[in-house]
Amino acid sequence: MLRIPAANPSPWTGPTGNNTYLFPGAVPTLIDAGVGAQAHLEAIAESLGGSALAQVLITHSHPDHVGGVPHLRARWPGVLVRNFADDRCRDGEAIDAGETRLIALYTPGHAPDHFCFLDENRRDVYCGDLARLGGTIVIPASKGGNLAEYLASLRRIRDLAPARLLPGHGTVIDDPAALIDEYLRHRAEREAQVLEAVASGSGTVEDIVDRIYTGLHPDVVRAAADSVRAHLIKLRDEGAVIESESRWRVARRP
Repeated sequence: MLRIPAANPSPWTGPTGNNTYLFPGAVPTLIDAGVGAQAHLEAIAESLGGSALAQVLITHSHPDHVGGVPHLRARWPGVLVRNFADDRCRDGEAIDAGETRLIALYTPGHAPDHFCFLDENRRDVYCGDLARLGGTIVIPASKGGNLAEYLASLRRIRDLAPARLLPGHGTVIDDPAALIDEYLRHRAEREAQVLEAVASGSGTVEDIVDRIYTGLHPDVVRAAADSVRAHLIKLRDEGAVIESESRWRVARRP
């Protein structure tokens, strides 16, 4: 397996952009499509050494992971793109990739169509935007993100006891259990903060963001608000809070 940066650096995607992962061999396969940067396409072609790219596996349909699909199809006509458009992966499906076999694992939460891919031989999990080092994952409630599903997906991957996580952004995660446990603790703490804020009279998402976040860069305020809304939706579904006319309050208990 070769990690090939997608050449789309930004504060969100990291200094070298998204990670894509190439499996040369019998079924040349790429995990995630990048955004179509010419440098990315050339790096893939060089790594293939004259072979054609046969398959692309998409972790989820956010633009930085699928934007490169038309460019890959133009460069390698006939390439099969899985878990995109009408060719969705199935949970538990075995997929030949390079010289190994990957198992598709449905892990919604960050996105409703999110999949991870488990290398059965190495016990590595290509985890897309499920996790990353150096920060947490935004749960974009306005784009189908679901916190309860995300927490369940984290626990599912932890229960597999993977050797490593290979994320869509950042470096390899060598201690998956420790990071996932920290994520679960963080989300529990954030939920308690959100519930306390509502109980104290912070009735809107904006009020709650102002109360529990400090020193946010303007570029990430919207993401923080989206994650707060994801927490509120989870609390609402559990019967802890009620929304009325875009304001939130603690539910009365009988």
